[in-house]
Amino acid sequence: MLGTTISIDEAQAKLAELIHQLRPEEEIMICENERPVAKLIKLPNPARTRRRTPGLCKGMITIISDDDDHLEDFKDYMP
Repeated sequence: MLGTTISIDEAQAKLAELIHQLRPEEEIMICENERPVAKLIKLPNPARTRRRTPGLCKGMITIISDDDDHLEDFKDYMP
């Protein structure tokens, strides 16, 4: 279906079927009076996205203050 072109009437009649048959990187151009009016594309499945790995942001954060004065507000919460 890569680069498939269909009429707007055909797309309306078979929309659910078209959506379920699409694969990643495939697209269907929907035309009205032989002019493109919309594009149907497959979005990536969010459940299949790459897992984050610990440490990816290592070195991106810099702690400027070395004093512990700001911890006074949290005394009640510390062991």
